[in-house]
Amino acid sequence: MTASLADILGTGELIAKTRTKAKGPEGRLPITADMLLKEPSGNLFGMTQDAGMGWNPAEVGRAQFLIVSTQGGLRGEDGTPVALGFHTGHWEIGLLVREAAQTLRAEGVIPFAAYVSDPCDGRTQGTTGMFDSLPYRNDAAMTMRRLIRSLPRRSGVMGIATCDKGLPATLLALAGSRDYPGIVVPGGVTLPAVGAEDAGKVQTIGARYAHGLISVDEAADMGCRACGTPGGGCQFLGTAATSQVVAEAFGLTLPHSALAPSGEPIWLDMARRSARALLRLHAAQTPLSAILTPAALENAMLLHAAFGGSTNLLLHIPALAHAAGLKRPTVDDWTRVNRATPRLVDALPNGPRNHPTVQVFMAGGVPEAMLHLRRMGVLNTDVLTVTGEKLSTVLDWWETSDRRREARAKLKSADGVDPDRVIMSADAARAAGLTSTVVFPSGNIAPQGAVVKATSIDPSIVGADGVYRHRGPARVFVSETEAIAAIKGQGGATANAANAANAAVKADDVVVLIGAGPLGTGMEETYQLTSALKFIPWGKTCPIVTDARFSGVSTGACIGHVGPEALAGGPIGKLRDGDVVEIVIDRNTLEATVNLVAAGGRELDAAAAAAVLASRPAHPGLAPHAKLPDDTRLWAALQQASGGTWGGCVYDVDRIVEVVAAGIAALDKGGRKE
Repeated sequence: MTASLADILGTGELIAKTRTKAKGPEGRLPITADMLLKEPSGNLFGMTQDAGMGWNPAEVGRAQFLIVSTQGGLRGEDGTPVALGFHTGHWEIGLLVREAAQTLRAEGVIPFAAYVSDPCDGRTQGTTGMFDSLPYRNDAAMTMRRLIRSLPRRSGVMGIATCDKGLPATLLALAGSRDYPGIVVPGGVTLPAVGAEDAGKVQTIGARYAHGLISVDEAADMGCRACGTPGGGCQFLGTAATSQVVAEAFGLTLPHSALAPSGEPIWLDMARRSARALLRLHAAQTPLSAILTPAALENAMLLHAAFGGSTNLLLHIPALAHAAGLKRPTVDDWTRVNRATPRLVDALPNGPRNHPTVQVFMAGGVPEAMLHLRRMGVLNTDVLTVTGEKLSTVLDWWETSDRRREARAKLKSADGVDPDRVIMSADAARAAGLTSTVVFPSGNIAPQGAVVKATSIDPSIVGADGVYRHRGPARVFVSETEAIAAIKGQGGATANAANAANAAVKADDVVVLIGAGPLGTGMEETYQLTSALKFIPWGKTCPIVTDARFSGVSTGACIGHVGPEALAGGPIGKLRDGDVVEIVIDRNTLEATVNLVAAGGRELDAAAAAAVLASRPAHPGLAPHAKLPDDTRLWAALQQASGGTWGGCVYDVDRIVEVVAAGIAALDKGGRKE
């Protein structure tokens, strides 16, 4: 119903009830003469503000601890929505903030709460909203750090977050505040819905309908019921869940915190115990810098490999290392770590049995995988954790704890699932066909490298020798919109110069998406493409090669992060429809190549292929997306000067200042008249 103008402009009825003065708080601030002489005015006025907000004036001098979270939306007292958040991942974490704050208050300190909400990568898939996704991480981390520094009397900080960009941003913020005690509370996962699809599969209803695989009614039903509970990250081991695993692997969370089911009593208890742990760190004067060490970084990479985590963490882990003042890992470091362990965890979307994340939690989660890594002799157990104890002590507790025993027993009794088939020993994992997580292809299309989550390639298209081989014609797209339309079959049956963008993708094609890196789209995710191909019967025969990145739930022969990106002059931007691309991925040696091997109907040796790529102009349709925001263009330029995607898309301030100064000097010199 449309409001009348009178409803909008209002009346004078409430003026009579409007106060123009108030009494103010009762009591006195705990101020001394020495404080008046020596304290900054901000510290004194802060006490005034605290009393003004209703805190007991006699207590405003107590130690202060900040809880920074990504809470989004507005819930009623009964949990019903007043205003929606962007996603379930931040919808319930206000409950964690409340539990932690009440615990801190009961312990005699003052909790503060600040909020920096986050977007949903699922909501923005296939839209221009995705152009802000990865850049948001840096923005949020900076905002959180500014908020932390804006509480000058802080004694410690707690970060509470869940999802793809909010939790990495929180980790960067705490790493950048490493001179203080800190702790992370991961916001957990949503439960799978009974008789419904998971949140990854349900994102393919459009592609499946286009190929006649489901009806409109089925799409509407499954689309409604995929989220079993209103809070938590998605039920698969995507970027959100992997970020929780990595946070725990770094020692930044309490043990057995990652992947806890949102809204459950055990999840709320985690917030209370985390608050007490933060106070223990404060009492022991243990800053985050004592936890964020090179050995902890190595552990985080090991757990990423053991879980088969999202390739987006190849952007976030180096960024966290940079924020913590550690050396950023190189491709050689990643390869070495992945050679140390196969994937040990069977979880969505990697298979083979595709356990949802809550079952991984009930099987023992991160500490259970760590037990296996410790037995293998690859885990660094002398590192300190936010418990205040070394990891070795934590794992000794976990191995014999009633928590471990009860969780694993519950998984068997409630779901009929053997926990040892969810989190496996190395020998059992290899016997089940699980392989190492990531491989870094190179070749004439990716001279600076690329990445593929090799463990998620469908085993049916991998040779008996453990090598994936594919040779097929390139289908080159300059936008994700064109690519998804062709995958849905919304175009002609064959490609030619006139209708290449509209021709339907067919079995064995190599889908090449260019101009989707940082300079073109802010390095968008392309889950629309990978998920569609996963659920189309012939889709597994079509690899993807792109300078974009992939959702953590993506599966298949998906080669992303191709460098240099097309808009930076990379050879991927010179491919044409019909070029023959050869991909070889060895899941045993972790070696891989992606090469142009034929063009114009003739085979090309290495020299001839190099000559073709060197002489060709860029694809005629290659350009930054017309709706690329200026905010993202700025991010792209700054991260490019700081090491680019292989450096974690960070802001290296010293390097940026150097580049800007050199650029100004060059421009000034070029502008002078001789």
